[in-house]
Amino acid sequence: MSIAAKEAHPGRARWWILAFLFLSTVLNYVDRQTLSILAPMVQADLGIDDRGYASIVQGFLLAYTLAHLGAGWLTDRVGPKVGLALFVGWWSAANIVTGFVHSAIQLGAARFALGLGEAGNYTAAPKTVSERFPAHERGFAVGVYTAGAMVGATIAPPLIGWLALAHGWRMAFIATGALGFIWIIGWWLVHRNAPLAENGPDAAGREDGAAAGSLGWLPLLKQRPVWGLAMARMVTDPVWYFYLFWFPKYMIDERGMTLMQMAQVAWIVYLAADLGALGGGWASGRLVRRGMSPASSRLCLMAGAAVLAPLGASIAGGPSITATFAFAAVVALAHLVFMTNITTLAVDTFPRQHVATIFGIIAAGSGFGGMLSTKLVGELASNGSYHNVFLGMAVLHPIGWLIAWWATRRPSRTAG
Repeated sequence: MSIAAKEAHPGRARWWILAFLFLSTVLNYVDRQTLSILAPMVQADLGIDDRGYASIVQGFLLAYTLAHLGAGWLTDRVGPKVGLALFVGWWSAANIVTGFVHSAIQLGAARFALGLGEAGNYTAAPKTVSERFPAHERGFAVGVYTAGAMVGATIAPPLIGWLALAHGWRMAFIATGALGFIWIIGWWLVHRNAPLAENGPDAAGREDGAAAGSLGWLPLLKQRPVWGLAMARMVTDPVWYFYLFWFPKYMIDERGMTLMQMAQVAWIVYLAADLGALGGGWASGRLVRRGMSPASSRLCLMAGAAVLAPLGASIAGGPSITATFAFAAVVALAHLVFMTNITTLAVDTFPRQHVATIFGIIAAGSGFGGMLSTKLVGELASNGSYHNVFLGMAVLHPIGWLIAWWATRRPSRTAG
């Protein structure tokens, strides 16, 4: 069916837009995973040790954290259609540039630029969902585009491994970056004549607290749901950052796997995360359809995830490779159930015109937590103390759930 024919069915437009949100998130994670998959190869070629690698990852996270604030503001003003096209173009160019670096400083600068662009995906996507999906569909919609991250992480090991082994690590960065410019063309086309939802958060779906109208940064920051959900992300997202940036390296350096072996089996963890994203979003939507309030349904699923995630501490004991991947898969599934529902909880809570700006604040909390944890993990990895990392992560999701519950348990009065 042609794009023009698809536009004749306006009720389907939101699903085509969601499909492109899914694809942008796939690209987002393929591009950021490229370095973690190729870290040993790139480090050896450029002469970078583990502390240097940790500093480069921290540079990415610093840019990623700070960029969320500006990306949210920009998305609310130009809209997610224009905003996301700009963000994808920027980070794709940064990934291509990574293929031409010749020093640790150049690599750090290229990954810093990547972080500046990649943040925008996570302000434009929730704003798009708030504009185009009702409450009972929002959880699933968030789950779909969030699953794109896991698909990206799933296909990255075999794709990047093959590109690097067949054409060299530089071509892996160039080829994956080029895909973003193809995506921009499709994104622009599917938006033609696509209507907004009539029952977005401003109309019927908002749970509490953030009143419509113009709000400045200070009033937004004073709202308990805003900084409370930012804290919850800051506490829990370091778990996922570890599985993205360090788990493949842990399995190669500490458990004796080769790059090819990782390329063959790492997808298991990210497939489990896909199931968590889709299943967590679908399940909370089912609870909403059965009469539970949107906020309660999200918190219920997050509580279940907070019970499962601590099982990852079992990896500290050095179980078999099979058991290690099984426990890692449980953690990945639990985290994505948690992340999908905390994202949907925020979409439920805040009015449409402020969604991207508020998501920028919340996601900045995530990046800040990632920066702190990456520095700590880098030090522990250099000392061969990965087991302490797995033990420490066991408490993070229960703490994050308590913070999220406290932040959203009652409507918050709008400051200002």
